[in-house]
Amino acid sequence: MQVIDLHSGDLSLRVSPKGGLLLGFCKGEGSTRVPLLRAAPLDAGALSSSCYPLVPFGNRVKDNHFFFNNSEYRFTPNTDWDAHYLHGDGWQADWIVDAQSQSSVEMSYRHEGGSRTPYVYTARQHFELTDDDLAMTLTVSNDGERPLPFGLGWHPYFPMTAATTLFAPARKYWTEIEGWLPGEATSIPEDVDFSEPKELPHRWVNNGFESWSGEAVIRWPERRTDLQLTADPIFKHAFVFVSDTSFDPNFKRDYFCFEPMTHLANGHNLPGLGDLKILSPGQALSGGIRLRPGSL
Repeated sequence: MQVIDLHSGDLSLRVSPKGGLLLGFCKGEGSTRVPLLRAAPLDAGALSSSCYPLVPFGNRVKDNHFFFNNSEYRFTPNTDWDAHYLHGDGWQADWIVDAQSQSSVEMSYRHEGGSRTPYVYTARQHFELTDDDLAMTLTVSNDGERPLPFGLGWHPYFPMTAATTLFAPARKYWTEIEGWLPGEATSIPEDVDFSEPKELPHRWVNNGFESWSGEAVIRWPERRTDLQLTADPIFKHAFVFVSDTSFDPNFKRDYFCFEPMTHLANGHNLPGLGDLKILSPGQALSGGIRLRPGSL
């Protein structure tokens, strides 16, 4: 499938319509080239990519079902290694390129529903480089016949070096229970309290952060580079993932994930739908983030 390379100033972005993926975001060229997202091969799937979309919502729904408007809805797992329907459909789909220039691309994907999910929708992604930053916008519209709760997010993989720090203030932390599901909201443990810049802990982390400020800063001191992530107000939550060798035997502490999300994991089964947004047929939900690299 076609791979699209975008350029503006000394920034470059590689996009794949297969999965609606990013396969690289870099600053500079040659010996001065600095990866701002994890580098990915041209044939990467979502799980080995630089970033993938979360649509029509992110993460998992406990027991693959929820009740809404006096009806029960069910999901079927979409991977062979997780018992839950995971991260929606966009990351496993072929997207259509609708518009393209030297520094921008827009693509879309229509999901017709089916046995795995009750959702019928159209998703759109727009990526635009300037000389200073990358703007990413994700939109979903309800094409079905009933109102349903929708959410948006992205799953970026950031390079992790020995001295990498993360700044990302939030108010609450969600514990993890069996099945990689969220447990309960608690105070934030000290080793993952990113209200001040802090290194990623040397342990498994797979947790949601509630009431995220909408700002994150990643610093790579060895590379004299940082990256500021700012999100539209609709992105009220974030997820942090640090793997380990029991989950991934090849993990080398060379990446971590910081995932902006409009909603809490398992929001379908939480009070207030965990900030999922109810879309009636024909209604849409949209939001964006911006990635701006800097020098230390």
